[in-house]
This record gives sequence, structure tokens and C-alpha cells, in this order.
Amino acid sequence: MTLLLDTHVWIWSQEEPVVLHSRARKAIDDRSNDCAVSVISEMEIARLAVRSKITLGVSVEEWIQRTITVLGASEIEIGRAIAMEAYRLPGEFHKDPADRILVATARIHGMTLVSADERLLRYRHVNSISAKR
Repeated sequence: MTLLLDTHVWIWSQEEPVVLHSRARKAIDDRSNDCAVSVISEMEIARLAVRSKITLGVSVEEWIQRTITVLGASEIEIGRAIAMEAYRLPGEFHKDPADRILVATARIHGMTLVSADERLLRYRHVNSISAKR
């Protein structure tokens, strides 16, 4: 299974793993699963760091590169298919463009989204694992 880590799950997995539900932590740690992160999450992490909402201890670029290596994760670019899918999602979905891109990415690539965001976890048109404790 390929796991797409929501932005906060990516941060928690590296900075505060005890915050993650044990099922999510086990799935991330299970080397038979592949992990992936979206470029939109990289942008969100940069935004959080610039606004002093998170402190990483190293530059954003270094943190991203280091944690991708630790996770053995792949980076998923945002191409036309994901951009179009983000605004063709079936059913009701909220307006947050980053969440739309994450869900579209998971759907296009057949990934399981790991999130603690209740709105994403309730969305029935994407496979997900709850990271909520």
C-alpha cells in the first residue's frame, strides 16, 4: 500500500510521533508500505515555518530533504491531472485547495491518505487511515 501523508501527519511523524494514532504510526513504519508526500505539503510546511507556526530547528529545505530520506518517501508533483481532479471530486467537498490537491493526488495515484483531519477522513471517495488519537 502507498500512503500519502497529510501535512500535519508528515510533521508529527518526524517531530511528535506519539501524537499519531498507533495504527497510523504502524502503517508509516511498516516497510512493506511506501510513503509519499505532496509538493503542496512542502508548500504548507514552508508557510507554517515562515509564519512561526512551527519550528523545525533547520531550514525548511533541509528538514524536507532529511525527512523524505528518513521516511523513504517519494515526492508527488502537482500536474494537470491532479489539478483537474481537485475540482472534479465527487460528492460534497470543502473549499480548501490544499486538501483538494491531497485528495486528488491520493485518488489519481491509488494511494491511502493518512490524516487526522476529520473532514478528509469522512470523505468517502478516498481511502484513508485516521491518525487521530
